[in-house]
Amino acid sequence: MSTDPAIELPFYYGSISRSDAEQHLKLAGMDDGLFLLRQCLRSLGGYVLSVVWNLEFHHYPIEKQLNGTYCIAGGKPHCGPAELCEFYSKDPDGLVCVLRKPCLRSPDTPIKPGVFDNLRENMLREYVKQTWNLEGEAMEQAIISQAPQLEKLIATTAHEKMGWYHGKINRQEGERRLYSGVQPDGKFLIRDKEVSGTFALSMMYGKTVYHYQILQDKSGKYFMPEGTKFDTIWQLVEYLRMKADGLVTVLGEACLNGKPDEKKPAPPATRRQNGYSPPPKALALPMDCDGFNPYHNPNEVRKFNIKRSQLLIDEVELGSGNFGCVKKGVFKTESGQVDVAIKVLKSENENLVKEEMMREAEIMHQLDNPYIVRMLGLCNAESLMLVMEMASAGPLHKFLSTNKNTVTVENIVELMHQVSLGMKYLEEKNFVHRDLAARNVLLVSQKFAKISDFGLSKALGADDNYYKARSSGKWPLKWYAPECIKFYKFSSKSDVWSFGVTMWEAFSYGGKPYKKMKGTDVTRYIDEGNRLECPPACPEKMYTLMMECWTYKYEDRPDFKKVEESMRSYHYSLSNKAKAEEAAAAAKPVK
Repeated sequence: MSTDPAIELPFYYGSISRSDAEQHLKLAGMDDGLFLLRQCLRSLGGYVLSVVWNLEFHHYPIEKQLNGTYCIAGGKPHCGPAELCEFYSKDPDGLVCVLRKPCLRSPDTPIKPGVFDNLRENMLREYVKQTWNLEGEAMEQAIISQAPQLEKLIATTAHEKMGWYHGKINRQEGERRLYSGVQPDGKFLIRDKEVSGTFALSMMYGKTVYHYQILQDKSGKYFMPEGTKFDTIWQLVEYLRMKADGLVTVLGEACLNGKPDEKKPAPPATRRQNGYSPPPKALALPMDCDGFNPYHNPNEVRKFNIKRSQLLIDEVELGSGNFGCVKKGVFKTESGQVDVAIKVLKSENENLVKEEMMREAEIMHQLDNPYIVRMLGLCNAESLMLVMEMASAGPLHKFLSTNKNTVTVENIVELMHQVSLGMKYLEEKNFVHRDLAARNVLLVSQKFAKISDFGLSKALGADDNYYKARSSGKWPLKWYAPECIKFYKFSSKSDVWSFGVTMWEAFSYGGKPYKKMKGTDVTRYIDEGNRLECPPACPEKMYTLMMECWTYKYEDRPDFKKVEESMRSYHYSLSNKAKAEEAAAAAKPVK
C-alpha cells in the first residue's frame, strides 16, 4: 500500500539525491524547462522540483501543508503534485521558467524508495496488530482506512527501527560503543539525552568522539544548531549523510546497536516522550471506539447454531420490515455478555421468508470485514432468529437527518470511504449486495459505519461478472442501475450505481432521492440523461464521483477498486486539513 500521490507520475524518481537528479537531467539533454520531481528529505510527504534553465540547475522544495495541499515557498497551494506541475507548466509564478519538458524515467529506472518507505508497511501492520488485535483482511482494510492518521504516528517512531539508534544510553556508553571495532571518520550513533528528553548525535572524527545536541522547535521539528529543520529524526540523519550542516564531517558508517530484532517500539499512541503527543480527541481513529472490534477473536462467539438459552431478548425494537423485526439483545458467551441485534422472523411469514432469511445467514456467515455487519449465528426457537453485531447508532440516513448540526462533511466523507472499503471487499469476494442504500448502512458510532442487510445478496461464480434475476419482484428502483431495471442484470457495477445514490443520501443529510417521483418516472428521467443534482453541502469532487457511479453503460462505470481509491484520496486530503485546523486551534494561547 502506498499513499504517495506522485507514484504514478512518469517524471517522479522517488528518494534520489540532488546530484542524482542533476545527472538524470544532464543525460536528458539540459533543455530549458526540463524538469523532474523527487522526494524531499526535509518534510514528510514533501517533494523537490528540479528544473534546468540556461544550463544551470534550480531546485525548489515543495512542502505538504497541514491542510493537505502542496506548495512551493511563496507560491500558490495545489491539491496534489501533479496539479502543481501542471500549473507551473503554464505559469512560472516565481520559477526561473515554465516547466516545458518532463524528464521521464526510463523503463529500467524504478522509483527509488526512501528510508521510511522501506519500513512503513511492516510498521503499520505491527501497530495495527498490537493496538487493535486485527489480522488478515481486517488488518489490510484498517490500514487503508486509517492511513492519514497512522502514517504520521508511525513516522515519528521510525528511528527506533534503525540500526544507528541506541536508545537511552549516556555519553560515556556512546563513546565506548563508537571506539569499539573500526573507527572511520563519520562513524555515528543517535541516543536519547538523559535529562532533556530529546536526542544527541555522537560521531567519530580523527579518533575523537564529538557530541551534538539535536534541538526541537515548538512545532516539533528537529534540527542541528543553525541547521535545516526536519519532521523526523530519520530524515535529519539521512540529510546529514549527504551534507555536514555544521558537523565536523558528513555522517558515514552507522555504529550498529546490535539488537535489530529486539527493538520493538511501544505503540505510538502511548508514547509522549521526545516531544510526541497522541492525536487530539477530536481526531481519534474510528478503530479506537469501543464498538470497532467488539469480538477480538470472532471465532470465539461465531457459532452458526446458537442456543435459545444463550440469548436475552429485549422488547425494544430497533427496526421492522416484511420479514419481521430487529430487536436489541444480549448474547451470553463463555467469555462474557455481548450486545447484539436479533432479526426475528414473524411467525405468520415463516414459510414465505424463512428461505430468504436462511440465504442471508449463509451469505453473512462467509463475510468477515470491519465495515460489514458480522453475523454471529442463527437461533431456531419460538421463531427463526438471525443474531448479528450491534450497531447502536442506527441507520445512516436517520442519524444524519437528526444530527445535521454536529456531523461535518469531513465526517460523511470518512463514513462513505468506509462503506466503499466494505463494498470493495464484497466485489473481491464476488458478492453482489443489490440493496445498498443509506438505510442499510448502520453506524456503530458517528465515526464508524458498517454495511448491513444482505437479504437480496447473491454470490456469483468465479467466472461470472453478473447474474440475471428471474423477475423484477419488489425492488428499490430508485437505487437501481438501468441494466437492473431493464434486463434484470446485477453485478458489482450495479452496486456502484447504488453507492452513488447512497452517497447522495449521505451528503443530503438523509434526504430522499428523486423526491416524490415514482420508480417508472425515475427510469425515464435517467434514460433522458438526467441525474440527481448536487446536494448543497456536497464537495465538488464527491459529486464528480457520484456522476461517475451513474455512468449509464455498466461496462464504462468504475468498479469499487477505483471508487475506493477516489474516496480514499479525498478522505486523506480532508483528514490532513482537519489535523491542521486542530493543531492551529491548539496552538492559540489561552486567555
